[in-house]
Amino acid sequence: MSRIQLEPAYILHSRSFRETSLIVELFSREHGRAAVVARGAKSARSRWKNVLQPFRPLLLSWTQKSELGTLTAADQVASPPSLQGQALYCGLYINELLVRLLHRGDPHREIFERYRQVLSELASDVAPQPLLRVFEKNLLEAIGYAMLLDREYDSGADIRAGQWYAYEPDRGPVPVAGPGKGRVSGAALLQLHAEHLETDHLPELRMLMRSVIGYHLGDRPLKSLSLFSAG
Repeated sequence: MSRIQLEPAYILHSRSFRETSLIVELFSREHGRAAVVARGAKSARSRWKNVLQPFRPLLLSWTQKSELGTLTAADQVASPPSLQGQALYCGLYINELLVRLLHRGDPHREIFERYRQVLSELASDVAPQPLLRVFEKNLLEAIGYAMLLDREYDSGADIRAGQWYAYEPDRGPVPVAGPGKGRVSGAALLQLHAEHLETDHLPELRMLMRSVIGYHLGDRPLKSLSLFSAG
């Protein structure tokens, strides 16, 4: 059995377990995503009742001897970012992405720090769409699904800003004759590659990322997208 002590972490999702407990999906800096039982967390006298909430910077301790661990301590270490309206739904969308795409026990320290930064920027009224697109790109790269954005798939030729492409999620961009449904401009691909996005290209990049992420998720769409158009 392993014991994890005072690990920086965030709550991604929780669900009821028996009468008074929760199963909590967490994202930690050194241990990645984990699932733990928070025993008694729903009871009125629980010391965790108002702590185990999304977006709060926490120090968590737990024991792990199977896929489902047991929470032993939870302390909030800073004020949570104030996410309201669209920013809140964007945060929930990112949380669901992490739950669906990250494997348990697979640490991603860089993504953890990017996640922390995105929450802070969402709370400061930064335009959400560029933040989401870059975070999606970085997340796919971290889990081994890096997107080809600067070269054509078949020829290896450099992407041209004035050219249109059909983006095949399992391969990359293939040049096509002109704009159309499901097509993306070379200029948009290059901006995403450089992580410097301009407003004019955000709609086609949103379409592109929905397609690529949907491919990797398979038949189960993201529930957060049915509640609010996060991206």
